[in-house]
Amino acid sequence: MSDLSNETTELLRHVSVATLCTQLFKRGFRNVFIQGISRLTTPSGGNLVGPAFTMRNIPAREDMDQISAFDNPEHPQRKGVESVPPGHVLVVDCRGERRVASGGQILTTRLKVRGAAGLVSDGPVRDSGPISQMDFPVYCAGGSAPLNLIHHHTMDLNVPIGCGGVAVWPGDIIVGDDEGVVVIPRHLADEVARDAAEQEKMEAFILERVQQGARLPGTYPPNAETRAAFEAWRKQRGI
Repeated sequence: MSDLSNETTELLRHVSVATLCTQLFKRGFRNVFIQGISRLTTPSGGNLVGPAFTMRNIPAREDMDQISAFDNPEHPQRKGVESVPPGHVLVVDCRGERRVASGGQILTTRLKVRGAAGLVSDGPVRDSGPISQMDFPVYCAGGSAPLNLIHHHTMDLNVPIGCGGVAVWPGDIIVGDDEGVVVIPRHLADEVARDAAEQEKMEAFILERVQQGARLPGTYPPNAETRAAFEAWRKQRGI
């Protein structure tokens, strides 16, 4: 998967997007969670993780965006699906347009067969029922039957885009879980993954304490006494 280490990839598969948002906030990044989308499928294997391969749409124009446009094998939407490297996530900028689909079952199946890691779009998909049954990560703005050409002209591939109000550069690391999708700048992925895993160990300990009746002050966030108790707890469990 690109140049992500196996260790970083594995960590990102098992930490929550909420935790990753907190780690990015600590580093000054406030706008990293893609808005207006949710997970359509329930694939196996943990979180969606992969570098972004981007696709940018602009508003359609009637003289260009006719059904005959798809006869051209170089049509950017179709070329994009055929260009996503294995292990990468196709991230589609639909400008939040919900009246039409950004793709359908055939294109999504092609992404899966080619080895893409997943699909993230801030627009809907058509064939949303069959797609929802696929063992392939898809995050989108629901379903919409009309085809993309009504409102979209696919313009660019693998350029900086906006998706759900978040800036996405090619190669940024995309992570998706039950809650949604976060965008991690590539140069921060290793340290964010490591620190997120540590945060979740601490929070597992804190949750145990809260379940046992501990009050929030001194527990969450932890004071020195709670941190000392955490170190003893993790040593006992070998984690």
